[in-house]
Order: sequence, then C-alpha cells, then structure tokens
Amino acid sequence: MALLNKKVLVVEDDPSMLLVLSKTLAREGFDILKAVNGKEGLDVALKEHPDLIFLDVLMPVMDGMTTMKKLREDAWGKDVPIVLLTNVNPDNEGLADIVKGHPAFYILKSNFSLDSIAQKAREALKIG
Repeated sequence: MALLNKKVLVVEDDPSMLLVLSKTLAREGFDILKAVNGKEGLDVALKEHPDLIFLDVLMPVMDGMTTMKKLREDAWGKDVPIVLLTNVNPDNEGLADIVKGHPAFYILKSNFSLDSIAQKAREALKIG
C-alpha cells in the first residue's frame, strides 16, 4: 500500500546507495522512481512530478546542484521538496545558502541510518 500515494524520486549514481534508499522508502509505503544521474533525474522529475526527491549532490552527466537549480526554474519544480544527499557538512556556506529559503533538506551520506531516511521523507512531506 502506497503511503498516501506519495511518489518519491531517488537520484543516486551509486548502485548500492540507490538500492538501500529505494528499498527503505518502499518499505515505508512510498512509490519509488529511480534515476542514476542528474539529467535522468531531471527528466523523470519533470515528467512524473514526484512528491519528494532524494538528490545526490555529486553525480556524472549533471550534478545534483545543477539538477536542483533547473528544477527550481520550473513552475512545478520550484516547490517540490528535495532532500540533498551529500558528503559535504551542512555548515558549508554554499550548501547552507542553497537549503535556506527553499523546500530542501539534507542527509550526510557518511552519517545516516535507515530510520533517518524514512524520518527525513516524512519531515519533508509534512506527514507523521
């Protein structure tokens, strides 16, 4: 059963991380869409209009920051919640500026748990 029919797009180039994130979110009841680089993620997002996007920052073809910038230029994409997956500390000035003022959140890839993935999804979607 899908959690309130919420679609979550996971954009991640690391196959094992993509699998862990997708399985964790699917277990929570979300419908999962996947993409392996920023360009593919942008295309899927603009076509499918997911309710939430987990977006890796460092990827081939198009990095996550460029993907997010392009999403924010779209009428639908300007408001979609995005959870950035990063190895950069959120205290980093560049990341802090991006997260501020937008429906964006972050998860440090080096320091996360499966529970924190589900919790971050609920927080971003303002459920539970």
